[in-house]
Amino acid sequence: MKQKFQQYIWRCALVVLVALAVCGWSVQSAQALLRQHHISPGVLRYHSQVSIKDEKGYAWQVLLFKQNYNSAVKDLRLRLVAFPGVVELAHPEPLLIETAAGKLLSASDAYALTAPVPNVGEYNLTNILPKLPTTDALKLYVPLSSGQQLVLNISNTVVTEWQWLVTEID
Repeated sequence: MKQKFQQYIWRCALVVLVALAVCGWSVQSAQALLRQHHISPGVLRYHSQVSIKDEKGYAWQVLLFKQNYNSAVKDLRLRLVAFPGVVELAHPEPLLIETAAGKLLSASDAYALTAPVPNVGEYNLTNILPKLPTTDALKLYVPLSSGQQLVLNISNTVVTEWQWLVTEID
């Protein structure tokens, strides 16, 4: 009887371990996706795009792209798009970026004077991205019109892709 009970416990433990392994230990991964688009006939450009959920479970579109293709210095922009009516971003407040080591960086608001809609923010990362580690996750502190900050966790794979977009693709 005792032996059957032990076998039952071991089988239950094995089922739980297999379920956790299959579910990925319930960690939500965010895989960015490099996409290409035509900005004019015959001219392709690339951007990184990922959907990330905030702490309340709302999805955000996070896009990194190059701006000003015709100039020598190409601005890097990070656009954050929330579902309309859920949150309003505070303009002209900067986006705060925290590295895994605790370093805080501030990205200026590209929509400081004229935001197209309240649920969209765009920030200049031209001088920020070279200062970021290539293999560590980040936290983005998004300023809201309510005076609070919303946190978006950016995985290390997304950060690595951002670096790759900047250094490898024109």
